[in-house]
Amino acid sequence: MSGNLLNRVFLARLAGTAVFDPNGDPVGKVRDAVATLRTNNLPPRILGLVVEVPLRRRVFVPITRVTSIESGAVVITGLLNMRRYETRPGEVLVLGDMLDRSITLIATDEAVVVEDMAMEQNYSGDWLISRVHIMRSGRGFRRKGATSTVAWEDVIGFAHTEQNQGVTNLLLTLANLRAADLATVLQDLPAKRRVEVAGALADERLADVLEEMDEDDRVALLAELEGERAADVLGEMDPDDAADLLREIGQERAEALLELMEPEDAEDVLRLMTYEDYSAGGMMTTEPIVMSADYSVADALAAVRQKEISPALASQIFIARQPLETPTGRFIGTVHYQRLLREPPSTLLGSIVDTHSRGVKPDASLHEVSSHLASYNMLSLPVLDANDRLLGAITVDDVLDHLLPENWRHDHREKSPVSYKEG
Repeated sequence: MSGNLLNRVFLARLAGTAVFDPNGDPVGKVRDAVATLRTNNLPPRILGLVVEVPLRRRVFVPITRVTSIESGAVVITGLLNMRRYETRPGEVLVLGDMLDRSITLIATDEAVVVEDMAMEQNYSGDWLISRVHIMRSGRGFRRKGATSTVAWEDVIGFAHTEQNQGVTNLLLTLANLRAADLATVLQDLPAKRRVEVAGALADERLADVLEEMDEDDRVALLAELEGERAADVLGEMDPDDAADLLREIGQERAEALLELMEPEDAEDVLRLMTYEDYSAGGMMTTEPIVMSADYSVADALAAVRQKEISPALASQIFIARQPLETPTGRFIGTVHYQRLLREPPSTLLGSIVDTHSRGVKPDASLHEVSSHLASYNMLSLPVLDANDRLLGAITVDDVLDHLLPENWRHDHREKSPVSYKEG
């Protein structure tokens, strides 16, 4: 995250705070925060905020989209998913489920009431509930007790029961797995439990997992998701992976899901679906890091630090004329990440751009693309149209996906030490 973030945020006080987009336009107001409880009384992790937008619709904003929390304002970035928020297994609403309940102060075995909770960001960027503001029992008629703020570890009593406790416990067990390993675990689960776990995963997490699954498995899993959920997950996938998946599920189902997707997401995916699967256009992503020549090295380094950017895409910045969304204005060249590290932060990208960078046309074959990457020792490659506009970029991992045998993920799973069996 970047921007102005308070070190400690009390969530009851945050309720009602105005939410703005990066341009300063109002989006809505904070109504709650969504958390997930963890085992061994570890501080709960904040997943996101519940924001009330016009027409009193409450939607979910991932905490990773929050760029600034200041007194009286929360700023978010990215597209707003307008799907009405509903809690899933393993999730709790901080204000709705955890405030005003009686818990126990461990040191004195005293019953206290929760008045507020504070979240703090740790070294890895996660927001955790670290403090609990409590009120002790008052003495005498209508007398309020003393209040104080204690560490999360100093109290007990938040453990909650879920109708599907098995799924909740399983999610806690799998929380720290990489997407590829979680895909392996899902493959080993019974079909019914696999669908239950997928239903409880956040959209972004499930999207990452689907990208790592075999073709048949991910088609089967997507078929089990209801329309709006499936469309939301597709919107969180890389456009090239979403296009591949939609090609696999059949035209009628694909068209129905595209109708449910956010227009901007659907537009990117539709554009990719017009290309052959094994062509440069079919393999590329439409969301590389694109900047104009008047951006600085500091701007570029901030962009590659984003967690959602893959290492291959973060390896270089593509420089183009406005507009910077693909298809861009005329493509100028690239700046490699290593060059960024050697230059002062204020240096303009236009002064260090490699204008000799060669791209490929969208109809280039898999052999042409792989040969180009190998010849020039590149991790990503620009895809250009006939007018030298940047359409997207192909990363080396995209090429490997197409070069390896169709069942390579299955073979990898058989050799992988990661597995999970219920019993």
